[in-house]
Amino acid sequence: MGRFADALGAPGLGAIAEIKRRSPSAGDLRPDADPARIAPAYARAGAAAVSVLVDERFAGTWDDLRAARAASDVPLLAKGFFSTADDLRTAKEAGADAVLLLLRDLDDQTVRALMAQAEDLGLDTLVEAHDAEELDRGIALGAPVLGVNARDLSTFAIDREAQLALLAGVPSDRIVVAESGIASRAQGAAAELAGADAILVGSALMRAPDPAAKLAELVSRPLVKVCGLTREEDVAVAVDAGADLLGFVLAPESPRAAQTVLPVPDKALAVAVWVGAAGESAADLDQVHTVEQGKVRGRDATLYRGAEPVARVVDLPWEEDDPTHWDRARSTEGRVVLAGGLGPANVAEAIAAVGPWAVDASSSLEVSPGIKDHARVRAYVEAARR
Repeated sequence: MGRFADALGAPGLGAIAEIKRRSPSAGDLRPDADPARIAPAYARAGAAAVSVLVDERFAGTWDDLRAARAASDVPLLAKGFFSTADDLRTAKEAGADAVLLLLRDLDDQTVRALMAQAEDLGLDTLVEAHDAEELDRGIALGAPVLGVNARDLSTFAIDREAQLALLAGVPSDRIVVAESGIASRAQGAAAELAGADAILVGSALMRAPDPAAKLAELVSRPLVKVCGLTREEDVAVAVDAGADLLGFVLAPESPRAAQTVLPVPDKALAVAVWVGAAGESAADLDQVHTVEQGKVRGRDATLYRGAEPVARVVDLPWEEDDPTHWDRARSTEGRVVLAGGLGPANVAEAIAAVGPWAVDASSSLEVSPGIKDHARVRAYVEAARR
């Protein structure tokens, strides 16, 4: 594999940031987009790679790829409807590190030949699937980098749930990219937890006043969780403030127990919080605390996506303190959700000390158990996202 694949396979969630002036589904996005300016800005904002549309249906040309190459050393993906060895040679000569191959448009024999020709040219391939049948083909063909597109290219409809289900089925020895429909950090995190190594984002960046700043926002960590929610108005404030994860405690013994998981907009993720074992709910994720005799919950928890553990929640003992708490969290391997005693005054310090995947606050944001102080919620999220 080449440097495009290597960049996507690095630890953490990578991002392929796209340059496209228009979309057949959305029309004009950024007609004046300048690849020579945007590509290096994306690289500075943390892009693992940059995708450049070279097809006229997206108002792109090969000169756009050449301009991006001249302006930046970031790995470049040439994106178009490629079907011949000549297409690949043109991409290589224009400065591409990788090319897109659409399983929808190509039979297995052609894909196999193009993958071999790309390898001979020193190009990586992003082999893109839109449904389970195409994904099975890509896996069987041995494609090392697979893209799963949430957009139906016939209807242009986005089906994010179907995409997440497909991502979860990709073998762990492949690099997998979630494509289309990602406009928030939580949506990117959902793809990450389903198994994506990277996300490909185009329209959301091109529509933003500052595409590079939007990219930096999407890939930034930690995620921010507001827990112990019981009222719709508190959910609305947390979402408006920029929280990524919204927690609903479904343990009846808790002083901030919720009746149910309240509706959450699709730009955020709902987390059901349990003690002992997860039950049924409408949440995207389950946070399951251990059981401890005489206490509402045990100290720590595991975050699950379905039956799959995806993160560790490192918390304080129930209604107790521990001066080694942050050190303990820092030494925990994998994705860490840091909880316990966090609020507007100390969350930035905690992030600097621990470097967690997510931070979680609840009681410090309340006026009474289960009732949030809106000003404190906003201050906490702002402090965590600086």
